[in-house]
Amino acid sequence: MVFSSNVFLFLFLPTFLGLYYLSGPRFHNLLLLIASYLFYAWWRVDFLALFAAVTIFNYWIGLRIGAAGVRTKPARHWLTLGVVVDLCVLGYFKYANFGVDSLNAIITSLGMAPFVLTHILLPIGISFYIFESISYIIDVYRGDTPATHRLIDFAAFVAIFPHLIAGPVLRFRDLAGQFHHRTHSLDKFAEGCTRFMQGFIKKVFIADTLAPLVSHCFALENPSAADAWLGALAYTAQLYFDFSGYSDMAIGLGLMMGFRFLENFKQPYISQSITEFWRRWHISLSTWLRDYLYVSLGGNRGTTFQTYRNLVLTMLLGGLWHGANFTFVIWGAWHGTWLAIERALGVDAAPRRFNPLKWIFTFLLVILGWVLFRAENLHVAGRMYQAMFGFSGWQLSELGRVGFTDLQLVTLLIAYASLALFGLHDFYTRPLAHGAPKVAAETAADEAPPVPPMPRRALGERALAWVGAVQRPLLLLLFCASVLKLSAQSYSPFLYFQF
Repeated sequence: MVFSSNVFLFLFLPTFLGLYYLSGPRFHNLLLLIASYLFYAWWRVDFLALFAAVTIFNYWIGLRIGAAGVRTKPARHWLTLGVVVDLCVLGYFKYANFGVDSLNAIITSLGMAPFVLTHILLPIGISFYIFESISYIIDVYRGDTPATHRLIDFAAFVAIFPHLIAGPVLRFRDLAGQFHHRTHSLDKFAEGCTRFMQGFIKKVFIADTLAPLVSHCFALENPSAADAWLGALAYTAQLYFDFSGYSDMAIGLGLMMGFRFLENFKQPYISQSITEFWRRWHISLSTWLRDYLYVSLGGNRGTTFQTYRNLVLTMLLGGLWHGANFTFVIWGAWHGTWLAIERALGVDAAPRRFNPLKWIFTFLLVILGWVLFRAENLHVAGRMYQAMFGFSGWQLSELGRVGFTDLQLVTLLIAYASLALFGLHDFYTRPLAHGAPKVAAETAADEAPPVPPMPRRALGERALAWVGAVQRPLLLLLFCASVLKLSAQSYSPFLYFQF
């Protein structure tokens, strides 16, 4: 089941919310757990057993670590056991096929018979719930959160359906208090509905419209320079609107249930460095990699060379987390290398002024990375790069024009116009803070009196009033149109489902 489906919109979600608000607060977490397991089992019932087993195992490991004491030697042994088992589960389901295929490529080149391994199906969302489980037991070991004795709360945290399939990557220490107590109000529910509709429009109206164009351009055997650049630019927009749309929907669904999740995107395409990009793109993953991988490798506590090594290695492993393919490994190394270069040059990761040249250079680096991210293999990526920089023709090829429609062109223009408008507005009205925002602080804001909004000098009072008057009706109109479009189109899962 996916958010962008009629079954979810008109059956699962209304039924769940009705039962949720009719039941008492003491049953909310149990009902959430049951609904989340049903949501996951809608795809495959058999993998629900693996999901539950991972949850119970990490709950038990957390109790063992808590009983042993913070940062004690016995606790470290329990932590090692937990992390090793979690990584073995992830490694088997996600990388066994990749490992055997890579090994067979080597041994067949030597004239030896290849190994035969039954194809292993990848459970949806396994990367996310394994990472969340690992973060929990590490936090218990470090003393950042006490080991919970409430199995239902922990199981509901791991399984909570709004973020289950494609994130954001949540942390138990940020949400533990919300499982004990969370506020519910009409304003909060309305905020959640608005956020959900925004994400739905991003996904169905923009990302799904661009998807056929991207697939067509990347499938061309002899793309021209125009074909390749069009495909790269279209995928850059598609991926953002698809993934940020899912995150918006997840955050909106959380608000409907009283939760406040971590923001996952902050207009990443206005970044003026790769370092800034990773403070704005997939924030929950980038902070996870920083806190649990980069720090564990030594962070910046060693020599300068070790710091750069840790940066590159962290991003390389982060790339591998996205998928069992050499394209993801090289994509991670690409970003890690630029992070190390920018650290050596002392690049400002939170600039207060907009520099067009820095932005263009950073955006180019991001686009080149996305080509690797999207390509099925290194051969396809090489073909795209050769066309992009071979300058073989600045007109669409005959085959390229076949898969191109006026609607896709208009959608692409709208996508980039909105990226520019909202990106620059965000840059000048809400400067990027160092590090990710704290969910606990956002939760406390529900209890505090409202804070006056930051003045926006770029817009007059009348303009603001006009925007506010048309925003909600326009949003509702676009949402209804997106639902109609969804009913007419074929199934289109979110891009991050494969991770």
